Amino acid sequence: MLDAVMYRYIRGRRIDVQEIAAELSLGRTTVYRWFGSREKLIGEVVVRAGEPALRAAREQARGTGGQALLETFDAFNRFLADNRVLRTFVERERDAALRIITSGVGTVHPRLVELISGLIVEEIEAGTYVAPVEPDTLGYAIVRLGEAFLFNDPAGMRGEVDRLRDVEAAILGVSAPGRSKQEPS
Repeated sequence: MLDAVMYRYIRGRRIDVQEIAAELSLGRTTVYRWFGSREKLIGEVVVRAGEPALRAAREQARGTGGQALLETFDAFNRFLADNRVLRTFVERERDAALRIITSGVGTVHPRLVELISGLIVEEIEAGTYVAPVEPDTLGYAIVRLGEAFLFNDPAGMRGEVDRLRDVEAAILGVSAPGRSKQEPS
């Protein structure tokens, strides 16, 4: 089921649970029993599509500590902002896509908070970073900022990844590239 949904998602096609269930000779109720809802099913696919990009961003980040976290989050945010598949999904199903991506009781948001918080904890445990607040709170704030800047910003900053990086740097307590820590923004 996940492979069939991923196939459609990657190709920018609408995900019709009833159609996919029929193709796989499954009852629609079976699919809902497995995943709970169409939104949770799609959320699982969105997470599976994004996790490798976050891992790659972390592996490519240089250094350690807050600067490495900032570089990781910035690379991941740029991936999300430039991702044609995700952009097509958000444009095609705006309201549902925003619920799927940002719902605190969905699949995507909690999983991203867990992953981001885990990266923060790794740096803390390595002794290379001192977080200004507890890792789960910091992870939550980083994810919510990304959601606001990348997907759902009524103030007109959607897609402003440079500004997002600057705000994340401030929250992480590190310097954004091209700025000193004390330099006013």
